[in-house]
Amino acid sequence: MSVPPFAASFRRSLLIAAGFAPGLLALAQDAAPTKIDDYVVTATRTPAAANTLGSAVDTLSAADLARQQLTGLRSALAAVPGAPAFASGGAGGATSLFLRGTNSNQTLFLVDGIRFNDPNTDYAVALGGACVTACDSLEIAHGPQSTLYGGEAVGGVVSLRAQRGAGGLSGRVSAEAGSFGTIQGAVSAQRGDATNAFSFSALGGHTDNDRANNDFDSATYVLRVDHRVSGTVALGATWRGFHGVYGSPGPAIGYGANDPDNQDRESNQLVTVFADFTPSPTLTSRAVLGGQDRRFVSENPGAFGTSVTVVKNRRGVLDWQATYTGAEKQRVTGGVTAEVNHTVNTGFGAINRHQQLFAVFVQDEFNPAENVYLTAGLRSDDFDTFGRATTGRATAAWLVAQQRVKLRASYGTGFRAPSFLDLYGQSAFYVGNPALAPEKARGWDAGVDYYLAHNRGTLSATWFDTRLTNLIVYDFASSPSTVRNVERARTQGVELAGKFTLPGAVEARIAYTYLEADNLSQHNRLLRRPRHSGSADVWHDFGGGFSAGAGVVFAAQREDVHAATFARIDGEDYTVARVYAAWRVSDALTLKARVENLLDEHYEEVHGYPQPGAGAFAGVEWRF
Repeated sequence: MSVPPFAASFRRSLLIAAGFAPGLLALAQDAAPTKIDDYVVTATRTPAAANTLGSAVDTLSAADLARQQLTGLRSALAAVPGAPAFASGGAGGATSLFLRGTNSNQTLFLVDGIRFNDPNTDYAVALGGACVTACDSLEIAHGPQSTLYGGEAVGGVVSLRAQRGAGGLSGRVSAEAGSFGTIQGAVSAQRGDATNAFSFSALGGHTDNDRANNDFDSATYVLRVDHRVSGTVALGATWRGFHGVYGSPGPAIGYGANDPDNQDRESNQLVTVFADFTPSPTLTSRAVLGGQDRRFVSENPGAFGTSVTVVKNRRGVLDWQATYTGAEKQRVTGGVTAEVNHTVNTGFGAINRHQQLFAVFVQDEFNPAENVYLTAGLRSDDFDTFGRATTGRATAAWLVAQQRVKLRASYGTGFRAPSFLDLYGQSAFYVGNPALAPEKARGWDAGVDYYLAHNRGTLSATWFDTRLTNLIVYDFASSPSTVRNVERARTQGVELAGKFTLPGAVEARIAYTYLEADNLSQHNRLLRRPRHSGSADVWHDFGGGFSAGAGVVFAAQREDVHAATFARIDGEDYTVARVYAAWRVSDALTLKARVENLLDEHYEEVHGYPQPGAGAFAGVEWRF
């Protein structure tokens, strides 16, 4: 009897996991229960212990990324299963994220508690150039999450949040230089007590990348301040900014290749003010007032003058939620979100539009029996442009084997709102479609997490399936062309992940994803979704202040579009390795070095846009 391709590849994925099993099980000889102290917020909008969640959630701390000498948001996501990100060129190039195989505009970025993107506000430039700072934490919740966060949370949610300062005054200053004319630096400081706290971090620099007219200058900065007014009221604010100037040469082949002077500039500012109110031990409330201002400018000089496209996005958000824990074994959270946004785009479609949104949601977290955790929620989003979208989500988690194993499952629905271009765009050969409905998704997953003894780490496996309908695509048969809700797609696969401590001061992290991503209407594979992708990183403390590590990222079996002919082609497989080392000379001084693309792999994440070759970098860090 023949075996379906997905089942066969699923079996191969399990064999890969089994190959790691003997060494990993050696870590678990002690049968004592494992206590998991990690808390995450994104999966439930409330602080919840990681081992009680029915959702698949990954966390990345600033300390882990600093140890690996990773600062870029894109490079940080390489450690997350199911989250391949592909850039159109070197550092600073526009980057797409295909979380669980969904489209790049079907993942929601939350930054300091409010949305960073929507169908009109792009994250591609920031993802390609912004950095994760020394005061940031990163959480990724997989699968449809619209019930908690609204539109675009189809593949999942990436949450970047500035952390509260803690302890006495401390900070660091660092500088680095290396290949491709790279010079960059960072500074951070933090302090916090029961009443007041602050954290600040800024980093940026310059690189030539590896092509003509491909310079990239950037700066990322974050400030958070906190003040406790009383035992029941706490206030705070955040300010986050990104500035980038990118020489954009276009593809290396085909139309517009190797543009000598095209330049993209982006400024993205986000400010929040928040208040926490705890009138009783059983009731907590949080309100966030936020604003975002983004300006993107693309200048393309040519023989007939300079073409300039300006995109301006402005957003105001009021988000409020309250959590009640007075009912036995239950935690009920409800809230509202009100948002106004305005987009101006002088490019294709000539957009100048406003939108208002009002949403309500409720969620119940229920602990009906010892070691059993359930959640269920509903949300309604009402837009003044296209109407209403209603979503729901339910999860279950069950701890067994002395809380060493968690069985979990989730089911949820999601949507992506049509953009202003989809609804109202106008040009000589295109007209928007005001009758569009939102894109819809329903997805489920089932998985198991194994917690190693003595908090040595976690091993996880997840099987997921997401169905997408009402997909918005161009209808070129009409005149003028327009867009319609006509296509369907399906993504399904397996995510394997591990983060653990090995004997001998060794830290390791592995991730692997097998993915089938198909357009069910056109009967072909969705573009740029690798069938196989993953990463691994191992770090060792050798003592005497010296440590070193190595990492690898790979992607295989994906389809792309030829940059010159626009024909569908087999995308390039690639495996990229890196090594890094640090020597802590004293409590204050650390010397660092790293080599990126160690084997000088010649590859393209997007066809026609070559990635830089091997590069060596060295730096110094001073702590105070």
